[in-house]
Amino acid sequence: MEKVIAIITTASPKIESGIKWGGPSFKFKEDMATINPKIKNYVVVVFHKASLLNDDFGFLEEQTKGKAYAKFYNMADVDQHADGLKKAVNAWIKLMEN
Repeated sequence: MEKVIAIITTASPKIESGIKWGGPSFKFKEDMATINPKIKNYVVVVFHKASLLNDDFGFLEEQTKGKAYAKFYNMADVDQHADGLKKAVNAWIKLMEN
């Protein structure tokens, strides 16, 4: 979980982080994503409005209400999708700036 948090927060200096809904949360102008720490078998990042991003970045699983989940089962998953996660963060920033 710590490495996923580091990837998200270092993807752009514009990303703000804090605790919301019981887990680490990230935003730029609006809420972007939250990690659900209650899930123990993997790290899940909930992208609240992923449908606005128009891309799955190679790892997002579409959910209801426009959300998508990024699930990381081990460090190999985190390493494999680190660039995609950074791209998703920067896509959110670009979307919110326009």
